[in-house]
Amino acid sequence: MGHGHGDPKKVVIAALLGNAGIALAKFVAAFISGSATMMAEAVHSLADTANQGFLLLGMKLSDKNTPDRYPLGRSKETYFWAFIVSLFLFFLGGVFAIYEGVHKLTSPPGETGSQLVPMIVLGVSLVMEGMSFRVAFREFNKSRGRKGFLAALFESRDPTIPVVLLEDSGAVFGLLFAFAAVGITVITGDSRVDGVGSLVIGVLLCTIGVALARDTRSLLIGEGVTPEVRERVLQVAHGAPHVLQVRQLLSLHLGPESVLLALKVSFTAELDLPQLEVAINELEERIRQELPQMKKIFVEPDSRYDATLDPSTVAS
Repeated sequence: MGHGHGDPKKVVIAALLGNAGIALAKFVAAFISGSATMMAEAVHSLADTANQGFLLLGMKLSDKNTPDRYPLGRSKETYFWAFIVSLFLFFLGGVFAIYEGVHKLTSPPGETGSQLVPMIVLGVSLVMEGMSFRVAFREFNKSRGRKGFLAALFESRDPTIPVVLLEDSGAVFGLLFAFAAVGITVITGDSRVDGVGSLVIGVLLCTIGVALARDTRSLLIGEGVTPEVRERVLQVAHGAPHVLQVRQLLSLHLGPESVLLALKVSFTAELDLPQLEVAINELEERIRQELPQMKKIFVEPDSRYDATLDPSTVAS
């Protein structure tokens, strides 16, 4: 693929440690101040902490080898737990924040506690979330290569780094909204602004949750390799000995670094059965050397040959 790979586990652990401390500080500040925006942010950080735990669990389970029950491996655990993350963001983070905002607007409190502590906590949280975002963004840039930002974000076959990047982006924007809402509440004394801040954070989290759910749903259903990887497979196959033509190419991502590849290939006619077996094995080995993510390769020999077939239009 021609570019570096980010370290998903490094990104997730950095985010987990940061969010755990931030969540605790926000809950303390929320109870002291009675701020709905602060409580929404506290639950947001709690959801993020749980989500990083889910991502780590997915990475751990995806490495388990249980061939009798899962003959193609458990790499899709990564996709499943990333989908759970999107649900947590939507329901625990977004819906709760909207509820808190509506409650604050419809039943404004008579008196609120000191807003100094929330302002301090929000400021420190913004710095810590910014550091976590920086780690995620750096690793994301390593993995995306020359692709555009949005294309790499939503076309990646590994959801881990994009999930953390979106979470951290939501956290930074949420903190900015929260800081503004609490600050305006302090200046004006109008607690309804605090409720509006909580509503804005809730809508932001629900939007991110829906975007993640849509992306991970596609991965769970089963996406093939990217056009760039597909083209590389065809190049390697057509360069292998005795290969005349790749007539069909099917691929399925079983996980971020685990792909099932099926090829229908026309070989030269003079090969007998043992020679054909050697040619198939050599083709599989060449593909694995160039593209190690191709964990399961199946080659079906085909006697037909079409001189007019354009390699770029090989059937999927």
